Amino acid sequence: MTKIVIVATCLLFASCVLSQRINGLVELDEDNWRLMLEGEWMVEFFAPWCPACKTLAPTWESYAQQLQKVGVGRVDVTKSPALSGRFFVTALPTIFHVSNGEFRQYRGPRDLESLIRFVVDGKWKSIEPVSSWKNPASLQMSLLSQFFKLSHLLKDINTRLHDDYGLPTWGSYALFAIATIFLGAILGLMLVCVVDFLYPPKTHRQSFAEVKQKELTEGSGAIEDIADDELEDEAGNAAKEEEEGDSTSEGERNSGSDNDDENNEKEESEKSGDNEDNNDKESSPQVRKRKTRKAD
Repeated sequence: MTKIVIVATCLLFASCVLSQRINGLVELDEDNWRLMLEGEWMVEFFAPWCPACKTLAPTWESYAQQLQKVGVGRVDVTKSPALSGRFFVTALPTIFHVSNGEFRQYRGPRDLESLIRFVVDGKWKSIEPVSSWKNPASLQMSLLSQFFKLSHLLKDINTRLHDDYGLPTWGSYALFAIATIFLGAILGLMLVCVVDFLYPPKTHRQSFAEVKQKELTEGSGAIEDIADDELEDEAGNAAKEEEEGDSTSEGERNSGSDNDDENNEKEESEKSGDNEDNNDKESSPQVRKRKTRKAD
């Protein structure tokens, strides 16, 4: 059953491609443009109102009929504006050569012979492929294509407001401005909610006045701490001075007592010396008297 579904899907896809092929020319749009990523392709970007595109149209159809092994397609930028943004088309007509996902812009002559020689002789190999950041299959170019699609949608809305509803030009511009502001506010609110959800705030957010008050209180507390430290230092210095004064007074007292002792000793020694002198004086006349007696 699964195989039958797969085969039916492939047949449906092939039928869609064949229905879009006109004389070998494939009409590419935003739904089937990835067909050119496989194999070798030559793709033209055109617009129905472009004079140069109208001139190239018969040559391009003949080119699609003569090239059998190379896919030839074209893109109407008025119907597929996203593709014009994806390929960054800035001029019409624009021709790209695609080989297995590599894109090269053709800038040569637009006659049938030159176009055929470009593919058959492999001249496309000498052209530098489009850089990776401008590759139509890249993510950034996909985003750019959506912007082109949005701009085309806004243009259609403006045309309908002007033609169907008779709204003046300034009215449509004012309406678009209001819608832009409204959508910007909604997107900004969604972005803030997403950021708060992913990175919730860890601390309470303080207002400017609270921060200033906190700085003032911290500053006054620091001043009080400094004053307390100075008072403690002064008290400690006074206590040290008192201790030093007490130690010096005790030393003076001790030295004074020592001096008194020395003075007392000196006085006693002097007194003893005086006593000895007196004794000598007293004993000397007695000896003399005795001597005189013996002489008698």
